[in-house]
Amino acid sequence: MLVTAAVVGAVLALTLSGTVSGVGWTLAALAVAVAMPVVGWRPQRAVGALLPRRVAVAESGWIPVAVALAVVPSVRDAPWLALLCLAAAVAAGSLGVVGRSSRSVVGGMLAVPFAMVRGAAWAARGLGGLRGVAGLPRLGMSLLAGVALLVVFAPLLAGADPAFGALLDALVPRFDGSYAVARIVYFALGAAVVLAAAVLVAARTVPPLGPARPSPLRGVEWALPIGLLVALFAAYVVTTLSTLFGSDEHIRTTTGLTYAEYARGGFWQLLAVSALTMAVVVAGLRWTPLRTPGDRLRVRLLLGGLVALTLVVVGSALYRMWLYQQAYGLTSLRLVVAATEVWLAAGFVIMLVSVLRLRPDRPTRGVVAAGMLTLLVLAVLNPDRLVASQNVERWRETGKIDVSTLGELSADAAPVLATLPEPIRSCALTGLPPSLDRAAADGWRAANLSRASAADLLGGSRPRCPDGLYRGPALLTGED
Repeated sequence: MLVTAAVVGAVLALTLSGTVSGVGWTLAALAVAVAMPVVGWRPQRAVGALLPRRVAVAESGWIPVAVALAVVPSVRDAPWLALLCLAAAVAAGSLGVVGRSSRSVVGGMLAVPFAMVRGAAWAARGLGGLRGVAGLPRLGMSLLAGVALLVVFAPLLAGADPAFGALLDALVPRFDGSYAVARIVYFALGAAVVLAAAVLVAARTVPPLGPARPSPLRGVEWALPIGLLVALFAAYVVTTLSTLFGSDEHIRTTTGLTYAEYARGGFWQLLAVSALTMAVVVAGLRWTPLRTPGDRLRVRLLLGGLVALTLVVVGSALYRMWLYQQAYGLTSLRLVVAATEVWLAAGFVIMLVSVLRLRPDRPTRGVVAAGMLTLLVLAVLNPDRLVASQNVERWRETGKIDVSTLGELSADAAPVLATLPEPIRSCALTGLPPSLDRAAADGWRAANLSRASAADLLGGSRPRCPDGLYRGPALLTGED
């Protein structure tokens, strides 16, 4: 276990860089994924012994999802997308490790990060027990002798051949100042992740699924609060139906709001309402009495109606965002907002299926899986390139383009931006060379497919926006 933790820590120290997107993050994720079977993770046995085989397969499926999310930083340059995918990869990996031993999906997503301290203490106790192991001191001395030989011979061989010297410089970390500190931190992070996963696997117990406990609530005690909430949602939808799906003129005359205010207004409230509604549905499925056919019908009508009404509200938000981008064009933020709303819609569909089937078996796991699938679909669509394509198409139709917004896009958008005529092309590509230079400073660890393509397109040139050319939404053509 300790050797595996040390190896993974060394891989992270060797591969990770300060750039959030790069092949190093993918290699690090693969190293952690490969380490899981080594530390004894056997979902088919550990979980399948107490749960049906299909459940064991479903739980072990989180690890491939985590690896797929960790591949995104190798092919997409958008920092926000890479960061979201890496965070989701950590959550998926944690869910795969703890399996069904965590009754809370949120607890499962955070189990491995929170177990790092526990894993370190566990490893320390294990190290204390190794002092009396025969041959261990001699093995340690042998390892030190091998390192000493490498320190002596590696510089000599590097000096004998420039190609080998360049390879050695790229692979061996530099031990100078903050760079060395970062390597040590990455090593500790990799080792801590493996030890945290190992201690969770060692302590994992899955209680057998007994018969569901009957709800202590009577039908009317459960139905009264849910019914009031359904009535509130119905009143909101009926009252605002014309505004939710209103036209441009209707929006302005009825609400006095601009497109931007109308589309953005209430989004965070909508997000809060959606999260709270999901919590209400999960609690309702868990605590609802199902003693009689009337109880089951009441659950389907009330909770199903609540979910259906929430879907109408989510659909209206998607429509608002569509109106917004039709009027002002697409940006990365607007695309993320739209993707979030699509995820919410998919989550409520999963909730609705659970309600209709009367299956209170944690539909939140399906919602989390839908969120990770949304991220993967977003990565396949290539958000920044999609934003660039939509804005370039609008420019061809209207002659208007916001060069400032395009200039903030990542290298993912470079192939589309390169098709623009001068000087718009140079203005849109101005921000790429500094970004490419920062990534190049990290060497092969920050290698990325989109950045490599953008570097080939630029060919070493440094685009500059001509002085006096307005970089904003009023830019009409290159001649203006």
